Amino acid sequence: MSRRCELTGVGPMVGHSVSHSNIKTKRRFLPSLKKVKLASEALGQSYSLRISNAALRTLDFKGGLDPFIVKAKDEQLSVTAQRIKRQIKAKLAEQAPA
Repeated sequence: MSRRCELTGVGPMVGHSVSHSNIKTKRRFLPSLKKVKLASEALGQSYSLRISNAALRTLDFKGGLDPFIVKAKDEQLSVTAQRIKRQIKAKLAEQAPA
């Protein structure tokens, strides 16, 4: 399984470990990922996603999964998140005219 956030697309970054004598060795900065169950209010279901802690804080700020995922770009989302986004958009479009 890749170390990539399913909502924001954040992945590993590359940098240097720098010793006291200023010797630089390559290292990877891995994102802090959590497996979280998120509830969609529009669909009435909960989904299990691997997201970064920063994305979890952003979800709280934006007001939940539905507002965040509708405004997110498709390039950043995983295949699972894109499927959820399509379902949410269809459900919201169905509710709007009624």
